[in-house]
Amino acid sequence: MRLKVTKSKNSASLYIIKSIYNPKTQSNTSVIVEKLGTEAELREKLNGADPYEWAKKYIEKLNKQEQKDSRKVLLPFSQSKLISKNEQRSFNGGYLFLQQLYHRLKLDCICKDISSRYKFQFNLDSILSRLIYGKIIFPTSKLGTFELSQSFLEVPDFEIQHIYRALEVIAAETDFIQAELYKNSLAISKRNDKILYYDCTNYFFEIEEAEGLKQYGKSKQHQPSPIVEIGLFMDGDGIPLAFNIHSGNTNEQITLRPLEEQILRDFELSKFVVCTDAGLSSSDNRKFNNIKGSAFITTQSVKKLKAHLKKWALDSTGWRLSGDQTSATYNITQLEESKEMIEKFKNATFYKERWIKEDALEQKLIVTFSLIYRDYQSRIRNSQIERAEKLITTRPTDIKKKNQNDFKRFIKSTGVTTEGEIAEKTVYDIDQDAIAKEEMFDGFYAVCTNLEDDAPEIAKINHKRWEIEECFRILKTDSKARPIYLRRDNRIKAHFTTCFLALTLYKYLDKELKENYTSDELITTLRKMNFYSVSHEGYIPTYKRTNLTDALHETFGFRSDYEIVTTKQMKKIFKDTKK
Repeated sequence: MRLKVTKSKNSASLYIIKSIYNPKTQSNTSVIVEKLGTEAELREKLNGADPYEWAKKYIEKLNKQEQKDSRKVLLPFSQSKLISKNEQRSFNGGYLFLQQLYHRLKLDCICKDISSRYKFQFNLDSILSRLIYGKIIFPTSKLGTFELSQSFLEVPDFEIQHIYRALEVIAAETDFIQAELYKNSLAISKRNDKILYYDCTNYFFEIEEAEGLKQYGKSKQHQPSPIVEIGLFMDGDGIPLAFNIHSGNTNEQITLRPLEEQILRDFELSKFVVCTDAGLSSSDNRKFNNIKGSAFITTQSVKKLKAHLKKWALDSTGWRLSGDQTSATYNITQLEESKEMIEKFKNATFYKERWIKEDALEQKLIVTFSLIYRDYQSRIRNSQIERAEKLITTRPTDIKKKNQNDFKRFIKSTGVTTEGEIAEKTVYDIDQDAIAKEEMFDGFYAVCTNLEDDAPEIAKINHKRWEIEECFRILKTDSKARPIYLRRDNRIKAHFTTCFLALTLYKYLDKELKENYTSDELITTLRKMNFYSVSHEGYIPTYKRTNLTDALHETFGFRSDYEIVTTKQMKKIFKDTKK
């Protein structure tokens, strides 16, 4: 900064000016930083002192202060100057936290290894990283991801056609990427890979004809479109471990073993417990995990137990209290005999266990009961009964039962008279027998295992299955992995590979934070962490500083929430997040 004096016929005005580089003219231009006033005004203000000497000392002080504290910047804006046309000024920086995890997991090294085996010229690392960041921060199509990637602080160095070419490579290297990612993750923290959770879900396509992986199958969302099926393994800490993809008409029970064999082979794991839901608990899957030191925990439908086991499970006597070290047993029908009993046992879990041998497989059956779970099931059913009653009175022509969990299962129809003759019209009513049969199982929950551990510990392990459902919810809702518009099988496989990697990065991000935040809070915060770019000066954060943004900066060891982050500081952040 320096002094400039503009003289007119009757006065002299003093200004502080500064030279700034103009990228358009590729030359320096001077801008006014501050108008000090006229010579006469300053002499009066300074009580007759020399205004020029004062101005020089004042500017010298400003220059020293600017050098001492680089975070103080005087911005050269003019209220009469239009902004440049087609110039982007707002950029997202929320991806920087993901970028640090991306490099800590050495995904850049995986891309380098893959690239060395192919002859393509595009930057696979740049493409894969942007696909992952975009899937978390602003999930959209591949074209949309390319366009929105231009808003990252670090502009990508690839074109849209490179993304589609990269998808073919990613699909071909999916197994390699998963295996290497697991090995690299061990350097970040010890993986809880002694307990693995497995489940399946499906994704629908906006097409009408089935082809390749896209086949008609049973959809949990009842979509009348072709679907693909995804199987996911998650470790005991909720971090995704591996996935596989199948055509939509594949029986989910046969998807477990191939992926488990892949983990045994590529991940070099030997002993672990596989935890699944009832839909995946086939006899073959249990037997497969009853050899080679492996084990299983799987949910078991009490309704589908054999008659003698069902009678034992529903018997009100012989129940033990979880956490009770004594050998006392309880009768669960007596838990609500008094207010004191209700208060004492309202949050308690009771259990009973026995070993059974069926189909050459010995396993332990554990049944639990709780008043909270009983009341929860009762509330859900009562709500469904209300919907059924409303449907009967308002839209009886719409009654058509879809599946065993549909509220229409409580509606019965009568098409004949009491004399057995065909009635003129069908009469609908609430099926009280169906309600009574379901009430018998309220509060009961069962699992089977070949482990000899205590029943409460088995139940605790099984309870964490909700996390894999949370993984699917994040993929489908937050990352918008569906619907899918890709047609080629290899591109579909690549799409789910990037979804899997994005989910892994997100779960590590969530795990790194000391406090618990919802996925919506975390992803929305990353999405809103925008910066206003000031040419040759730096970046001004335009997001709201919160406890969550503070937690992110403290956890990842850099700060982007100063009033202005200079270009030099931001370059250092770029470098530090890629170590």
